[in-house]
Amino acid sequence: MQLLFSVFAVLLSHGQDIPEDFKEKAERLVELMPKTFLSLDTELKSEKQDTILLRYFANLARENGYLEGEAFALDHIGREYRNTSQFKKAADLHEKALELAEKANNTELKVLSLNMLGVVYRRTDAIKTALDYNQKALEIAEQVENPSHHIKRSINVSLNSIGNLYQTLEQYDLAIMQFRRALKLEEELGNKLGLAINHQNIGDCLEQKGDLEGALENYRKSLAYNEEINSDYGRVICKNSLAQVYLKQDMPYAALVLLEPLHEESKSIGDFFITSSVFINTGWAYTKLEDFDRAENFIKEGLEMAKNHNMPSNIVVGYQKLSDLEHERGNFEEAYTYYKEASETEKEISSATNLRYMNDVIVRYEAEKKNNQISVLAKENEIVRLRLKKNQTTLLVSALIVGLVASILYILYRQYQNKNEKRVLSLEQNMLRSQMNPHFLFNSLNSIKLYIINNEQKNAVHYLNKFSKLIRKILEASSQREITLAEELETIELYMNIENIRFSNEIDFKITVDEDLCPSNIKIPSLALQPFLENSLWHGLSPKEGKKMIHLNVKRKSQNHVSIEIEDNGVGRGAAEVNKENRVLKRKSVGIRITKERLANFSKDYQNKFDVDIVDLFNSDGSPKGTRVILDIPTV
Repeated sequence: MQLLFSVFAVLLSHGQDIPEDFKEKAERLVELMPKTFLSLDTELKSEKQDTILLRYFANLARENGYLEGEAFALDHIGREYRNTSQFKKAADLHEKALELAEKANNTELKVLSLNMLGVVYRRTDAIKTALDYNQKALEIAEQVENPSHHIKRSINVSLNSIGNLYQTLEQYDLAIMQFRRALKLEEELGNKLGLAINHQNIGDCLEQKGDLEGALENYRKSLAYNEEINSDYGRVICKNSLAQVYLKQDMPYAALVLLEPLHEESKSIGDFFITSSVFINTGWAYTKLEDFDRAENFIKEGLEMAKNHNMPSNIVVGYQKLSDLEHERGNFEEAYTYYKEASETEKEISSATNLRYMNDVIVRYEAEKKNNQISVLAKENEIVRLRLKKNQTTLLVSALIVGLVASILYILYRQYQNKNEKRVLSLEQNMLRSQMNPHFLFNSLNSIKLYIINNEQKNAVHYLNKFSKLIRKILEASSQREITLAEELETIELYMNIENIRFSNEIDFKITVDEDLCPSNIKIPSLALQPFLENSLWHGLSPKEGKKMIHLNVKRKSQNHVSIEIEDNGVGRGAAEVNKENRVLKRKSVGIRITKERLANFSKDYQNKFDVDIVDLFNSDGSPKGTRVILDIPTV
């Protein structure tokens, strides 16, 4: 290793032109020999990504016995190697920096080197080694009294890295707990880079857990922070993650809009871990679009990058996507071959030694934590026992306090119940107002009036009967917390018949119920579907020219859920928002929000939860073709 740095010193002194102002800065630093990370980081902030200048400084520091300066420079050179996927070189430099920091007995730089090593080994899926380094860094950092800003940052890096390791073990809740702890500390420090990293990691955990909306929220927050600090590296990671979620949501066009500009951007950054993922995801998008030749080219290019730079996790994903591609092509034998390759690579990553070691560490950590808690409780119990011996009246006082606290808690609980009951009543009242809004009543009566004016008595009587029946049903339903699905569908059909008058009966409205379902046995909140139909009419179909359609389908999603789908061929949410902004008279749509709150309150009495999902529909050319609302109603 010493010979290696000597060779670099010769090359730098003879083969590179070092700016005179940097030479002066380097000589001044070596002469002053500052010991803190902050001093070095402040002086070398603009050169931290220039490996040539850092090599010059490292060699000058070594020649003058300036251990802290050399360690700082080597760690930042190693970081640049890591970000360009040269992991072996990065690890060697961080090991040398750690040796120098220990020799100088500098805690800040020691913790920095340990965390850097943890990140390098985590990127190569060496879980056991990575956890050793990060836990050691955290242990040292947390023992520091009056920690500096850098030590606090190092604690956050350690927490973040340990969270990533839990994430690798698919212990997502433990990982999120670490990330949120780090997130809170980063907020206190005002570190936007740390906030971006932790939101990205939380998003990844939520994505793995299947919470795609939660993942998108955190990815977008991370992207916003990266935009604020103008981080190209962070932007590439966030956009790739967003695209991956869009692919899981069957939105390949939206994914490609994000992915295609990243091909060159990710290459310019030089981190092949990200670049290979971008290319594999691009291939995945083309697979969904059935452009199989382009899909194969992108996936294989990303897989080759992962192989060349020893990235096992990306290799697994590459083989999995090739297997999916060949399956879509109908080449089942090749699909099976790629599937076996993915499985074998995954087994190598998740070796029994690493997993056993990690699980032992988790068990040991939890056991030590419980033992400490038991020890603390035992001491507290002893103190309480001694106090009770000295003064028997303490027991009576305690009983009175407990009684008082219990009374206060009961009063608070009753207040909470009353407040909740008022909230439910308010929701029901708001619901009734949203069903019988003056706009709907005026339009309905006006339409019937036109039939009378035009001497269409039969139509006028027909629709007047329907209107009166609808009003009666709304008033009856408003007094009930829940009704059968059959009654709700009857009410909705009446509502659509009335609303269809102002559309000249152009709307093709149809209700379909699966044969194995009995709507009379299914309970839902009264008047729950009307706001979604009103939204489709007002925002989707009203501005549309030509054929208009709303189909309502009731299906059994599972043994415990019924799915109600409301699909229209309107202009889509994007165009609807534009139309809404251009209207002179803007109408607030509160019915859907109220209905969601009522559904949430309704599902409390069931074992399973409700879900409402609004999906934008697109044609093959990417243009909007309507909206689908999916309500999952619990039945058990």
